[in-house]
Order: sequence, then C-alpha cells, then structure tokens
Amino acid sequence: MTKACVIVPAYKEAPNLTPLVERIFAAVQKDSKLKGFQVEVIVVDDNSRDGSVEAIEALQAKGYNARIIVRTKERGLSSAVLHGFKECDGDLLLCMDADLQHPPEKVPAMIVALSTSEYVLGTRYGETFDVDKSWPMHRVIMSKGARLLARPLSPLSDPMSGFFGITRQAFKRGRSINQRGFKIALELFVKCGVRTHKEVHIHFSARTAGESKLDSKVMVNYLLHLFDLYTFAYGVFIAVLLLVILFALYSFFTTA
Repeated sequence: MTKACVIVPAYKEAPNLTPLVERIFAAVQKDSKLKGFQVEVIVVDDNSRDGSVEAIEALQAKGYNARIIVRTKERGLSSAVLHGFKECDGDLLLCMDADLQHPPEKVPAMIVALSTSEYVLGTRYGETFDVDKSWPMHRVIMSKGARLLARPLSPLSDPMSGFFGITRQAFKRGRSINQRGFKIALELFVKCGVRTHKEVHIHFSARTAGESKLDSKVMVNYLLHLFDLYTFAYGVFIAVLLLVILFALYSFFTTA
C-alpha cells in the first residue's frame, strides 16, 4: 500500500486543526482513486501551547490518522516542513498550510498527481488568478512579481503557493537544502533536481481563524532566498545579473 503523508507546519493554529483534518479525510474517503493509498496527517507545531496538542488528541480519539510533533528548540516554516518529511515514513510527501487557505478537498487530487510524477504543485493560476475576493491588491502584485522573478529557476506557475508535494525518492536527492529558506516549495524543486512535475488548480481561500504570518519583510526575504537559489543553479555572477534584470523588469511593469 502506498502511503502519503500530509505535513502541516503550524504555530498557534489550534482553531483550524480540527476542521482541517476532518475535511482532508472526508475528501480522501470520497475519492475512489485513493483506494490502495494510506493517508496520514502530521502537524509540526512550534510549541504553540494554544490547545493544538489537545485538538489532535481529540481527533485521534475519533479514529483519525493524525499526530502532532511539538518542536521546542526550533522555529520556522521551512524547517518544520523538512522535519515532518524526515520524520514520516510515507512514499509521497505533501505540505499544506494549517490556516485553511489551501483547500483540503484538493488533497486527493494532489496525491493522485504525485503518484505519477516527482513533484506536484497546487496553483492559483489558471484562466484567472484564483484567490479570495478579500485579498488586497498589494498581495496580488507581490505574488505575480514573485512568479516572474522565479521563472529562470523553474517552470512552476505559482512558486509562492506553499501547497506542494514531492516523492521520497526525489526528496532524497536534495543537496544543500536551506532550512531557513523563505519558500520551501521552490527550494526543494530546485535543489532536489526535480525531473517531472504536475500542477493542480486550487482556489486560495481567506484565513478563517488566527493571524496571518505575512509582514513587510516578505519580499526582502524572498529576494534573499532567490539569490541563494540562483547562486546554487548558475553561480554568483549570473545570480546577481539575473536578479538585477528581473527586479528592473518587475519594477517597470508594476509602476507602468
């Protein structure tokens, strides 16, 4: 039986964990394509102390295949994802946010896509940019700019999505993985040398509970992460040159 592990990095997301897990398994049980698959949800929590442990224990008591790992010495989304990938024993490794902005109902489609490729991405890009109407314009511009800046690194349509999966075999190929990388989905795609990938269209919902982790440092951190990835892929000189050109293009089109 093929096992898929859904890793959920979390910090103070207790109100969202019960509906997240319930919706994931409701979707899995309804999808006939997942016969022969075992699915486990693993929450990697950065010592929230907000009732997250109790929420998962209550779900376990109801029979849900979910567990929680509480980290007390580490912090950060990317390192939490990597921690979860290393701790689980699945062949297919998925990652999604705890805040319900990534639709749990798309987990079956992500698993099916990953079963026939090395990597899968949940993308907001299709005929339109599919996000909740409450999204502010500056976040829309930021997402589209980030997509342009990452183009020379990968063909991914939505590198800032955060809803992705990678096979265990491809994950093991990773070299020089940056645990503090700003976007772990793009980090793993580049540094694991992904050869085949698929994309699943998603609608990016509004947060239902808790606080957004987005702040003014996002674009700076993303640019620093891109520099690391460009250096890894092309060398320092080309990395600087490409970033200058791409950032100039991004500035031109967003101010024109």
